[in-house]
This record gives sequence, C-alpha cells and structure tokens, in this order.
Amino acid sequence: QVQLVESGGGLVQPGGSLRLSCAASGSIFSSYAWGWYRQTPGKQREFVAIITTRGTTNYADSVKGRFTISRDNAKNTVYLQMSSLKPEDTAVYYCSLFNSRDNYWGQGTQVTVSS
Repeated sequence: QVQLVESGGGLVQPGGSLRLSCAASGSIFSSYAWGWYRQTPGKQREFVAIITTRGTTNYADSVKGRFTISRDNAKNTVYLQMSSLKPEDTAVYYCSLFNSRDNYWGQGTQVTVSS
C-alpha cells in the first residue's frame, strides 16, 4: 500500500516563503514522476508543478519564477519551495506520484497567505 504524507503547510504573510514536502512509503519510486496540485473551495483541482524521472520540470504560469519543485529519490520525497507568496496562492496543496499505470495522491496540506 503506497502512502503519501505531506507536510510544511501553514499561514504565511504575503511575500513570504514556505516549503512543502511529500514523502512516499512503500517501494522505490525513482521511475515515477511527481506533481503538485492545489484546490480552493468550489473550484477544480489545478496543476501547479511537475518533475519527471529525469528531473525535467514544468510549472503553471501563475507560479513560474516563484515556485521550485525538486525530488530526492533516496528519500522518496518531493518538495515544493514557494516564494513571493500571494493571497491567491491560498489553497489546499496535494502531491501526486504517478506513472503510466499508477496514480497516488497525498491527503493535502493547507497553505494560507494572509496578513
């Protein structure tokens, strides 16, 4: 049974930074890609960032230049470094671990950007 455990969410002021982590338990996942998504009440979950098995990254336009996704295969962990945070970044953030056959999701962690 694969489990993804997220951490690092919280309350931060506009312009501040947070780092989210998501750790996978179970088998080795170096052959999987990782993604981060976010969701606000009443809206669909939206793509934030992705990192492939080769380390190639891609970002939503709304976070490009402010967020950085990275992975540590030895720790089966993905990170999302968020800087210059804006109130519109407030959401529940979910990590995803996937390949062509499987797709696993974390439980979500709340990020609130407010003064």
